[in-house]
Amino acid sequence: QVQLVESGGGLVQPGGSLRLSCAASGSIGLSVMGWYRQAPGKQRELVAQIFNTGNPYYADFVKGRFTISRDNDKGTVFLQMNSLRPEDTAVYYCNVRKLLARQEFWGQGTQVTVSS
Repeated sequence: QVQLVESGGGLVQPGGSLRLSCAASGSIGLSVMGWYRQAPGKQRELVAQIFNTGNPYYADFVKGRFTISRDNDKGTVFLQMNSLRPEDTAVYYCNVRKLLARQEFWGQGTQVTVSS
């Protein structure tokens, strides 16, 4: 079993930056690590994900503003969020998919609020 612990959310003004972190307990092996978000009244959506090889994927609405990275040795994934907008306000969830075991795990979520 893998547990995910997130940190780094908070309140920031438009144009500001935040860095989210997610640490996985236990081995995650060959996996995809990612971040999703869910705003009030909306469906959860993929923000970014990254493979063991380091290849990232970004949703169009964050390209050029967010950067995802991971530390394979520590089982940690990061999301650097720059140029934040009010529409980025949401609960952000860490996600890990173990590809060989076909298991998926979610973090508890961390609130990001962008407001002046």
